[in-house]
Amino acid sequence: MTSPKINFSPKGLFIGGKWVDSYKGERFSTINPSNGQHLGEVPLAEKEDVNRAVIAAKQAFQDWGKMPLKERAGFLIKLADKLLENRDELGMMDCVDSGNALNGMKGDVDWSSDSLKYFAGLISEIKGETFSEKPGHFNFTRRQPYGVVAKINPFNHPLRFCAEKSAAALAAGNTVIVKASEQAPLSSLRFAEICEEILPEGVVNVLTGDAICGDAMVRHEDVRRVGVVGSVSTGKIIAKAAAEDLTHVSLELGGKNPIIIFPDADPKKAANFAVKGMNMNRQGQSCSSTSRVLVHKDLHHEVLKEMKKLAEDLPVGLPWLEKNELGPIVSEIQYKKILNYISSAKNEGADLITGGEIPKEKELQDGFFIQPTIFDKVTMDMKIGKEEIFGPVMSVIEWDDYESMISLANGIEYGLTAMIVTDNLKLAMETAERVEAGYVWINSTGRYLGAPYGGWKQSGFGQEECFDELLSYTQIKNVNMRW
Repeated sequence: MTSPKINFSPKGLFIGGKWVDSYKGERFSTINPSNGQHLGEVPLAEKEDVNRAVIAAKQAFQDWGKMPLKERAGFLIKLADKLLENRDELGMMDCVDSGNALNGMKGDVDWSSDSLKYFAGLISEIKGETFSEKPGHFNFTRRQPYGVVAKINPFNHPLRFCAEKSAAALAAGNTVIVKASEQAPLSSLRFAEICEEILPEGVVNVLTGDAICGDAMVRHEDVRRVGVVGSVSTGKIIAKAAAEDLTHVSLELGGKNPIIIFPDADPKKAANFAVKGMNMNRQGQSCSSTSRVLVHKDLHHEVLKEMKKLAEDLPVGLPWLEKNELGPIVSEIQYKKILNYISSAKNEGADLITGGEIPKEKELQDGFFIQPTIFDKVTMDMKIGKEEIFGPVMSVIEWDDYESMISLANGIEYGLTAMIVTDNLKLAMETAERVEAGYVWINSTGRYLGAPYGGWKQSGFGQEECFDELLSYTQIKNVNMRW
């Protein structure tokens, strides 16, 4: 089936308020993962392009960083409003380019707008502290921006990560260079067009490229702060590169997140939390997805039965049709990776409950579609039990003993999110205290702007979507006075 028209043609790299070709003139294609159709070509940024962007951002910082707070906040609010004006266009663009469900991508526009307004409202709270040891002495601190900030983004929230992850840095007075996702770059370039209308030249710069571009951003001597969303392997590479110049880095990385279901839970509600927590409107391509279902043996059969029903009822199909919830995997590489995980699970003895196949519908045969998949009898020595799949694959693990369950929940390298399902408040709070995760749900799902979001262990470090994120884009200067 033909892709919906998105009426957008990439103009180039957005550097210093202007559209330019890459230094070497090389480009790469982006395709619609639903049908393989060509959507456009974007420039392949090189080290030289990164340097151009840094020079532009550094120049723009001279005014942006000194701008009166109210004026800077006004720019961000205008940008937020402009995103909402283009909500349908941006949502469809991300839907077609990434394969994620249309409603979810429109929701990403809403979240991006809200984030810009949230941080605009916090600008006046960037404050220092005072201290006086004795008469004739006064000590105070100031918070000042770093200068040029690099943001490196993945594919699962293309527009949202471009806009939202820039909001705190911009509010704090920094200028930003964004590296768009290779797999879904179009909405980032459209965001650049919107920035062109509203923001001063050089305040936001958008590059499209591969790992070479990202590495050059991290290693540039004038980039003093880097924010990354990506896999653990990517995060380690970036952290190592940043360490050479002691560049401040925050990392939001992968997860293999547990949902812990206690025997007093309602089986239908528990199953619904499990399936919903998998973020199926992004095909499970979310670092926060609850892909490990740790269910007590007394509810195992009932929960599994209900999960199977819910998974099989999920409408799989072309993501721009609003009736569909599950679209294609973002790329052929990721698609084959997920199929290999499914194959390995079968070979290692896991029990396939549902899914694991390519849909049979004719209109889906040219895309990277995989049915929502549930495996039972998963153990922690299986690949699907301990490795992040980043696809619509759930692993069910039965437990009986509480202490053994806690060991299962914490016995992997990740520590991003966890979900607890029980009506026993004391047990819920005790488990929330002991589980090794940065973000814990109890009988709930969703994210809440203003609530700190960040990982433990190898799921990263640094808090986002909150006041702490804003402060993390500032440096503290202490001033001592005596008279």
